Amino acid sequence: MSVVAAGTGDYRPCVQIRTFTDDDWPQVWPIIRQVVQAADTFTYDPAMTAEEAYDIWVEKPPGSTVVAVEDGRVLGTAKMGPNRPGPGSHVSTASFMVSAEARGRGVGTALCRFALDWARERGYAGMQFNAVVESNKAAVAVYQKLGFRVIGTVPGAFAHPELGRVGLHIMYHEFEPAGAPESHPR
Repeated sequence: MSVVAAGTGDYRPCVQIRTFTDDDWPQVWPIIRQVVQAADTFTYDPAMTAEEAYDIWVEKPPGSTVVAVEDGRVLGTAKMGPNRPGPGSHVSTASFMVSAEARGRGVGTALCRFALDWARERGYAGMQFNAVVESNKAAVAVYQKLGFRVIGTVPGAFAHPELGRVGLHIMYHEFEPAGAPESHPR
């Protein structure tokens, strides 16, 4: 499935957001490597290999992995799926990575909007982010603008390479009112 995210509000460029294919990996892996080796926004091991990254990043159904593409170039990627199995599977989760060259251009915002729509269309009750580094102010601001709220912070849970130990936010965006009939993803 292919979706074009058109410029609206703070989002200027048009990027195509589409399902990841294995042919995208040569462009996705450098983005993941760059983000993970910086060690300032993700809890992944900075020494992870391409194979380990592939196994972590490329979701199996019912999840999905997508790429944001402009002129044939992958600018960012997202993965979405259930936050937990079993009784927790009605809540979704997602993660996003954007190349350094594309940051500040709305690519991450477009990916997050896409993930929210993806989860709503599948009947999830909400979306939870389990480990948003509190010093990642740009991401926190985007998520809050899109309706997420910080529901808790684990103090000192992330060893930032420059700031030392900083908190990890748990963020949540509810899609349906509390007490609504149960809905499970399809």
